[in-house]
Amino acid sequence: MPGRVSSCATVCIALSAALFSALAIDGIRSPKEMGQQAYRPQFHFTPAQNWMNDPNGTVYYKGEYHLFYQYNPFGLDWGHMSWGHAVSRDLVHWNDLPIALTEENGIMIFSGSVVVDWHSSSGLCRGRQGDSSCLVAIYTGHSEHLQTQNIAYSNDQGRTWTKYPGNPVIDLHLAGFRDPKVFWHAATKKWVMVTVLANQHKVRLFDSSDLVHWSALSDFGPAGAIGGAWECPDLFPLTVEDNPRESKWVLSINIFPGGLTGGSGNQYFIGDFDGTRFSSEQDQTLWADYGRDFYASTSFSDIPQSDGRRLWIGWLNNWEYAPKAPTTPWRGTQSIPRELRLRTLPDGIRLVQLPIMELQKLRKRHTHLEGQSVECANRQLQKNQLHGETLEILAEIDLGGAREIGFKLRKGAHQETSVGVDVGRAQVFVDRTQSGNVSFAEHFSGRHSGPMTIPRERVVQLHIFLDRSSIEVFGNNGETVLSELLFPQAGDALELYSKGGRGRVRKLDVWTLDSSYD
Repeated sequence: MPGRVSSCATVCIALSAALFSALAIDGIRSPKEMGQQAYRPQFHFTPAQNWMNDPNGTVYYKGEYHLFYQYNPFGLDWGHMSWGHAVSRDLVHWNDLPIALTEENGIMIFSGSVVVDWHSSSGLCRGRQGDSSCLVAIYTGHSEHLQTQNIAYSNDQGRTWTKYPGNPVIDLHLAGFRDPKVFWHAATKKWVMVTVLANQHKVRLFDSSDLVHWSALSDFGPAGAIGGAWECPDLFPLTVEDNPRESKWVLSINIFPGGLTGGSGNQYFIGDFDGTRFSSEQDQTLWADYGRDFYASTSFSDIPQSDGRRLWIGWLNNWEYAPKAPTTPWRGTQSIPRELRLRTLPDGIRLVQLPIMELQKLRKRHTHLEGQSVECANRQLQKNQLHGETLEILAEIDLGGAREIGFKLRKGAHQETSVGVDVGRAQVFVDRTQSGNVSFAEHFSGRHSGPMTIPRERVVQLHIFLDRSSIEVFGNNGETVLSELLFPQAGDALELYSKGGRGRVRKLDVWTLDSSYD
């Protein structure tokens, strides 16, 4: 992309008093005042000010989830890439910390990962007696014609960082070599690094015993979608939900341009990793998200075995219009964190995503309906005065004879966002053509859809998270996901609708959602 090389962060933001004292100098007000800013998400992570893109270095360590992210300390536009930093104890409320890694000597800090070096294999940990662990960041150093892999380390739970004096730890003398994702591979007792040769549409794997000295293992690709640069890879095992004795490896690769709906996209491959090589079992392109705005996904490292989940997060944006997003004094939003699973669907084993259970603590006023027609359900919603900018909707819908059925959200006199099921096409969709400000960028307006299994009993599920400037839809318990930005200008009504026949609401739960700015 001319003028930029991209690289590969959720929910409520709660900034420390000390940080806000510093930010007040630049005109940033209290958390409550921030929450009142137009389009400011209420339960998605955003920086207090300036540009943010890819989530980086997501890791759990000593009771805290760490979120690093691509950040410009100096303005609303992409540039001067550094790692911003926030921590959380619940993945719902986040505290900002000082910038972790800064641009220095003409080298920007592009995307990467953080691991817990539990036994100081790197020799960089200076833990207290009985604790030899520390955090090690692996990141891409970017200069005009060169990208290399580098490391930094922290011995105070990520509060301060030291760049390794022997950087870079890998230099292939290439301009398109980036986005290292590192994990511990227990079977071979080695660290494994997954990188991309972006313009060659290849993943290159390395291994190491100490996080410092690396050896090349193998390449994967080209494969799947190759219409743009490959970025932000991830590789992890998952058990098949409906067959716990079976497990597969998932290789996630983000791409721009060339995404399914145009611009940015997140594809994935299912297969096997033997410690040296990843091999795919599929001959088709699979997409993690069918909306326009989910990119640079990365999973959390070192989630405790007692938890057992594979969690990830993505940048809720698209490079086609991200620089034009009509927000200030910040620009950039991260998705809600999601749990990943594999499930056997009619077309084969597929990746499914579920909103994390911790989000339930945001629920406030609750409305519950059962066994009602669309018309009766709407009367009840109006009677209960159910409306809002931030909602969670969990619906079981009996399609009946309907050709199309779903919800209109942020509905006003001249705007609405539709989320529904196109029964004939067996699709779930988001239509934001009338969602408010859709003209700020040429490619923003549109209707986007993904496949949805229509069961024999013709009952489907929709799980929707609506924030001030986004919507994330999980169809049929996470089998199809659509993530979209919205910039509504007026209206906050909620309404069901049905076209071409009658459907029914088997069960409907709606919650207004809390905001950490209150």
